[in-house]
Amino acid sequence: MAYGFKVEIRGAYALFSRPELKVERVSYEVITPSAARGITEAVMWKPAIKYVIDEIAVCSEIKFENIRRNEVSSIANTLEPKSSTFSRQQRASLVLKDVCYLVSAHFEMTSQAGENDNEGKFAEMIRRRLEKGQNFHTPYLGTREFPAEVRLVDENSKAPEPINETRPLGIMLYDMEYITEKNKKGETVVKEFIPTYFMADLKNGVIDLRNVEVMR
Repeated sequence: MAYGFKVEIRGAYALFSRPELKVERVSYEVITPSAARGITEAVMWKPAIKYVIDEIAVCSEIKFENIRRNEVSSIANTLEPKSSTFSRQQRASLVLKDVCYLVSAHFEMTSQAGENDNEGKFAEMIRRRLEKGQNFHTPYLGTREFPAEVRLVDENSKAPEPINETRPLGIMLYDMEYITEKNKKGETVVKEFIPTYFMADLKNGVIDLRNVEVMR
């Protein structure tokens, strides 16, 4: 049995970078499924469960704004702490402004679940953490400088309404597929990761992800 839940995600700015645009940062028009999954993992992450995003409802007008951001183009030299100041550069970014999403998700048990792990236990933990505003780390909207506000939406709370808009959004990043292998110590490690994509369609303000065809 898969336990589902809904969360409202808000933020002043968001940047879900398009990978095909390398120099300047340009955001997708809406949050990607991988970014939505990352926000749920920020609330509670356990190796025994994995989150699946079922639906993304866009609940605020899609607005862009041009800003300039400082980025570091190289890894800092630990022997020369001041060296990172010379690798900073300003880049123009086309970011989303005043975003609001209603994300429907569920979790499934993984092969790393123990004998004492069960769906009901984790569902209660997720609900409790959402109600108390607890996070393992600060959830963010594409980049750490844009924090996200996350709120549980249940039968006792009012959900935001999706925008009245229907149109294709084109090819969008779906998630990262991790290829693992065993190292010499017998530990499972990530060998490589492969981005996957899907054709995103906005229908009455909602992207339905339940039966999407995922492409590599």
